[in-house]
Amino acid sequence: MLAREVMSAPVVTVTPDTPVRTAAALLADRGFTALPVVDDDGWLLGVVTEADLVRGRFRQDIRSPHDGEVAEPSAGSTTGEVMTAPAVAVSVLLDVVEIVRVMLDEGLRSVPVVDGERVVGIVSRRDLVRMLARDDERLARDVRNRLAMVGTPDRWSVRVADGVVTITDPRDDEADRHVATVLAESVPGVLRVRCVHDPA
Repeated sequence: MLAREVMSAPVVTVTPDTPVRTAAALLADRGFTALPVVDDDGWLLGVVTEADLVRGRFRQDIRSPHDGEVAEPSAGSTTGEVMTAPAVAVSVLLDVVEIVRVMLDEGLRSVPVVDGERVVGIVSRRDLVRMLARDDERLARDVRNRLAMVGTPDRWSVRVADGVVTITDPRDDEADRHVATVLAESVPGVLRVRCVHDPA
């Protein structure tokens, strides 16, 4: 499964001159955790996250215990001043296994998806969890729809249990079974595919 098959698109982006308050409102209203920051051509410049927006933003309450000095807010007023750059991004053709590795290794909750340098989507942990939550009946239906491209709809028998797909093919055609496996693996939410020959 590739990034382009799991990403959310179109993606909401901001520019470097977007006010921090506007970016914060987008995150709060849409339930996002980060926004790609792009130039006028849609090229990725950075990412502004929840952490970027709140860092250095609040004035210390004088009623709280402190050492005599009250820290003043020090953050900038635009996303360009507070964004994380360069941003970690993934290609539209990157496998979801690698996306998960990047997100876990880098401690990221979402990553922009790029085609060249242009932002075309975003993958969040929520997107990945949503795929894991897809029910077996829906997965089986989607797999059958994909398999219809390489044979009549009644050729393949498809069973799904806990995201694991078993495809039974009455024909002894290894090439077709390979294609069927690849097609089934591309369905979002499918965890593993077994394709077997059964003449019965």
